[in-house]
Amino acid sequence: MASSSDVTPSAGDTPEPTGDTESVSARRGRVRLRRAAVMAVPAAAVTAGLAILTAQGALGVQFAISGMPFTVTATELDGTGFAQFGGLDNMAEGSPNAGDTGGQVLVVTSVIKNATLTKLCQSVDLGGTNLLITAGGGGTKVSASDLTTDSTELSGDAAFDNIEIGNDASTLDKAGPKGRGPIGVFSQQADTVHIANLRQTNYATTAGVFKLPGLKMRFSESGC
Repeated sequence: MASSSDVTPSAGDTPEPTGDTESVSARRGRVRLRRAAVMAVPAAAVTAGLAILTAQGALGVQFAISGMPFTVTATELDGTGFAQFGGLDNMAEGSPNAGDTGGQVLVVTSVIKNATLTKLCQSVDLGGTNLLITAGGGGTKVSASDLTTDSTELSGDAAFDNIEIGNDASTLDKAGPKGRGPIGVFSQQADTVHIANLRQTNYATTAGVFKLPGLKMRFSESGC
């Protein structure tokens, strides 16, 4: 940050740092180190081993996350227009879930232009009980447009058509405008994606349209 004064004091006129000043400097140093540490951690369990190759994170969602992860599973996911790149999500200022990272979470953002999911399950651990949501277990699948998920873990049996790996995220075009990340970020995209036995640990999900046939919401002793 720029100095509040345009005049640089001489060495003899420079005041000795006070204890408060040293404390503030130390706190600022710790925050910078935490942010640097977040960017240094590789994304876990990503299909193509994505890594962050820039010092600037990409926000997959434009809201402050709660910092409480939730689990999403589906027996099958099929999508057209797939994009994936790394980024950072941020919690609201003063969040009790901030931990040692200053409220930042390193995520892999996945965007699918049009997606269907079979036997969708979503659960969040509330401490002693789980909020459980299920849908798409009958003859009609869950469907979504511009589906975006910010994940720290993703697993399943995946297949892609016409995949491109190593793109600059700012050049992605297969998932539409929402599937384009910032310049300088490693990414991948494909015409289609199929994932069997999908399991994700997510911090955020958004969609333009999200249809959930057979929706059931309840509390449960176990999650997905």
